[in-house]
Amino acid sequence: MAGYGREMDDISVLRRVADYQFGRGAGASMFPSPGDLTITQTSSGRPRQVRADEGRLVTYGTDGRLRLGVAGGKRLQGALDPPAYRVVVGDESEPFVLEGRNVFAKFVSVAGDEIRPRDEVLVEHEDGRLLAVGRAELSGSGMLDFATGVAVDVRDTAEA
Repeated sequence: MAGYGREMDDISVLRRVADYQFGRGAGASMFPSPGDLTITQTSSGRPRQVRADEGRLVTYGTDGRLRLGVAGGKRLQGALDPPAYRVVVGDESEPFVLEGRNVFAKFVSVAGDEIRPRDEVLVEHEDGRLLAVGRAELSGSGMLDFATGVAVDVRDTAEA
């Protein structure tokens, strides 16, 4: 029973961080119940990796921010109204993104206004499919304004 209490504390912390980082409701959608989650901890007892049956949801960084995995991106995709934390690309970029290559600004057709550099983002195809997750290198408006440069540093890709 003692472990269950600690797991609930970890879930509570992760939900609050997700709500702060991505907006209200993100935490509940990403971590709905502790029953389907496996949480590894650092030697100090802090949550580190969060996994579910479908794969890695997030890594909880030492800076207090969540780093998305594709499984977490899929859960987050269902919780956020488009275009929040989304970077949308078309057919021309899709094969490169699925290979794990970065997203370049000139190929971005839509980007959420709230995106700031270093935010975790979802990389989607125009048809709504999640292609990858990664870290924004530009603001959402910068991704649309610039004709050159990396927009998203792709961290993890979805299945083709």
